[in-house]
Amino acid sequence: MYTKEQVREHVEELLDPSAEKTFAETGGLRFLDIDEEKDVVNLIIALEKLEDDYKRYVTRALAKLIKLDLGFTGVKAEFELLKRSESILARERKVKYVGIASGKGGVGKSTVAANLAYALKTLGKKVGIIDADIYGSSIPTILDMKITLPQGTDDEKLLPFNKDGIELISTEFFLAPDKPLMWRGPMLGKMLNHFFYDVVWSPEIEYILVDLPPGTGDVAMDIQALIPQCKMIIVTTPHASASHVAVKAGFASEQLKHELLGVVENMSYLNHAGEELRIFGTGGGDIVAKKLHTNVLATIPIGQPKNSLSIFGPDEEIGLDYLGLANKIIKAY
Repeated sequence: MYTKEQVREHVEELLDPSAEKTFAETGGLRFLDIDEEKDVVNLIIALEKLEDDYKRYVTRALAKLIKLDLGFTGVKAEFELLKRSESILARERKVKYVGIASGKGGVGKSTVAANLAYALKTLGKKVGIIDADIYGSSIPTILDMKITLPQGTDDEKLLPFNKDGIELISTEFFLAPDKPLMWRGPMLGKMLNHFFYDVVWSPEIEYILVDLPPGTGDVAMDIQALIPQCKMIIVTTPHASASHVAVKAGFASEQLKHELLGVVENMSYLNHAGEELRIFGTGGGDIVAKKLHTNVLATIPIGQPKNSLSIFGPDEEIGLDYLGLANKIIKAY
């Protein structure tokens, strides 16, 4: 059985006849997933020209490759117009992508992402957030936003939401309240494609923070295909179980050839009457950083913002910690 990465490499060698370039050159392989139960490869292919002759040519080439050469039972391909030149991915002024990852849920990864966005904004940077934590999207809730459908443009693009000058798109805006997401791989890939290709991000955007789902599943691999230049922050708590799984997330990022910016140890301690209470233990961030051969960028204590649900202001001690983290991110680029 071939892996997704191996199948992707083979498909990217195929020719887009409308451009006379390989899909590796055009970036036309938008999504690839293997339905292991049915032994079927699902793809979204973008062509420079969507004429029927070109689609038939690629369909035949995919059938030969996937079924005859690689031995899968079937292949399902959807075609769309190559819109890379219109998307945020092709801007001449390169956007800096920062992935916020963790090994397990419950470590405050999304809260770190949201506060880092505000800290970058405080330092004068134009920031956007892609909430790619598909099954556990929470950024809109963290930012105390009303959940409504995004507005569209005349050419069927999506307008991101704007909260305090930070642009944002999230799966949560597309779901009924309190309803779980019951999507399989192909639908997740389509949603991520929309976030990158069909959202009208501001031309001034400098940083896009990508809040990734916990673990090392399909979304992380799809992010690698979309933004291989994304640099990663690994979030953990001091607890041994969290740090153990965070190391796996870090190694997965390295295997996907993402540069590690460093580790954030969240919930490091609780400041009570001047005493630092280490209620989740000690040393988790250092353990992760040592095993991944990187540094601890910040240790964030437990606390409650004075004037917000989850966002610390620059006049608060934890807000200053996030400003320090933001400064390190800026210097890393």
